[in-house]
Amino acid sequence: MPRPLNVLFVSSEVEPFAKTGGLADVSGALPQVIQQMDNEIRVMLPRYGCINERKAKLHEMIRMKDITIPAGKEHFAASLKSSFIITAHSKVQVYLLDNPHLFGRQGLYVHPETKKDYPDNDIRFTFFCRGVLEMLKHLGWQPDIIHCNDWPTGLVPAYLKTLYKNDPFYKDTRTVFTIHNMAYQGIFPHVAFSRTLLPRELDSEDGVIAFGNLNFLKAGLVYADAITTVSEKYAEEIRSSEEYGCGLQQIVERRKNDLTGILNGVDYAVWDPSVDEHIPQRYDIKSPDLKFENKRALLERVGLPCEASVPVVGIISRLADQKGFDLIGELMDELMKMGLQLVVLGTGEKKYHDLFEKAARKHPKKVAVALRFDDDLAHLIEAGSDMFLMPSRYEPCGLNQIYSLRYGTVPVVRATGGLDDTISEFQASTGSGNGFKFARYESGDLLKALQRAVGVYADAPAWRKLMKNGMAQDFSWETSAKKYIQVYRSLVRK
Repeated sequence: MPRPLNVLFVSSEVEPFAKTGGLADVSGALPQVIQQMDNEIRVMLPRYGCINERKAKLHEMIRMKDITIPAGKEHFAASLKSSFIITAHSKVQVYLLDNPHLFGRQGLYVHPETKKDYPDNDIRFTFFCRGVLEMLKHLGWQPDIIHCNDWPTGLVPAYLKTLYKNDPFYKDTRTVFTIHNMAYQGIFPHVAFSRTLLPRELDSEDGVIAFGNLNFLKAGLVYADAITTVSEKYAEEIRSSEEYGCGLQQIVERRKNDLTGILNGVDYAVWDPSVDEHIPQRYDIKSPDLKFENKRALLERVGLPCEASVPVVGIISRLADQKGFDLIGELMDELMKMGLQLVVLGTGEKKYHDLFEKAARKHPKKVAVALRFDDDLAHLIEAGSDMFLMPSRYEPCGLNQIYSLRYGTVPVVRATGGLDDTISEFQASTGSGNGFKFARYESGDLLKALQRAVGVYADAPAWRKLMKNGMAQDFSWETSAKKYIQVYRSLVRK
C-alpha cells in the first residue's frame, strides 16, 4: 500500500472563498476527493478583501509582524489565516496568505468599477508565489507535491528550481502545474522581471521571458516537474496550433512527455437534479418527465410563455468572443425564425449585452436575458431548459455541458477541447450519443447542429432516449482525482 502523499494545492481562487470562474470550482472540489483517497492535502490562496472574515471563519495562524516577503525593492509584511472546506465527507485545511495593501481589495485581478487589471498584479502574485514557499517553512509542513494552477501560481516552480534549489526543506518536493486556460498568461512588461528577484539567467526567452515580456504562465510551463491540463483534447490543441497555444505552443510541444490531459469532474452534491435545492421539482433518470415542472417554473420566472412543443435553449456564460457569441450574433435572425426560445444568463462584453437586450425587446415571447451572476437562476436554467448551447471558439474543459447531461438538458456544442471529449453526436438510428456538435467555427455549421437538435426534439421517444443517455453518464471527481494522484506518484518515485 503506497504511503499517503502530502499535497499543497495552490490557486488564486477557491470556492467558497473567492471565485470568478471555473478555476474556483475545481480548486474547491478536487482537493476534497484527493483527501478522501487517503492523502493529506491543504489549499492556499490569497486573502482578498472580498472574503468576509466572520463568514469564512478565518483564524490567524502566523501574525503580520512575524514574516516579510520580498518583491522587488520592497519587503511586504505577511500573515497567514486558516479556515476549512467542510463537507459531509471531508474537511480540508485552507490557508489564506494576507497582506492588506496587496490583497485587501474587492476584486481578485480586476478593479470592480473600472474593469481594468490592477496595475500591480505582477507584484501581488510575485508576493503570493514567494509567500507560499516561505509560509510552508514557517508552518513546518513539507509537501511531496505543490500543485499550482494557472498563471498566478506560475512562479512557484521557477522559485523552487532556483532560489530554493539547495534548501533542504524542499529537497523532495516536486511541482505540478495545471493549465486551465492558455489564453490567460500573466504577461507583464520586462521591467517586472526584476521584481521577482529570480536569478539573472532566467531573464531570457529560454527562461521566464516570452516575446520580451515577463510571462508567469511560461514560468510554470518551463519549470514545473509535470504539466496537466483540463481535457485530453485541449492537451493536443495547445501544443499543435498558434490559435490554442497562444504563442507558447512550442514550449508545450517540447514538454509533451510531461503533459497529461485530465478532464475536470463535477460535484454531483451540487449539480444533480435529484438533490438540487435551487429547483422547484427534483427528478432523476427514473423520472425525467418531472423535468417539465422546472421548465414551466423557469419560463414563468423569466417572463416567457410555456409551450411543451417549443424547446427552450439555455445559455449560462461569460459573454465573450471566446464563447462563440459572434456566431450567435450572426445567426440571431435565423434563430428567431426557428421554433425555440432562448434564455441567457451572464455578463461580459457590452456588444453582447446589447445583442441580447435588443433581441429580447424585439422578440419578447422568444428571448429572455439576465445580465448578472445568479447562482439560483443558473440551476433553474440547467433544470428547466431542453437544450444547452456552448458554441465556443475554444473551451479547455467546460463544466456546464457536463452539468447539463445530468439534468437531461441536451448540449449543443462546438467540437473543441473538453466539449469534444464529453459530447458525442446523437445517432437516431442506433440511439447512441448524448448531444449535438459541429466542427468548423462557422455560424452555418452551428445553425445546422441546432436544426438537428430541434428535429430530434419533435420525436418524443428519441428525445427521451437522448436525455437518458446523458443522465446515465458519470463525470464525478473520483475518476479525475485518481489520474492526478497517478501524476503525483510518478514524480515522488523519481
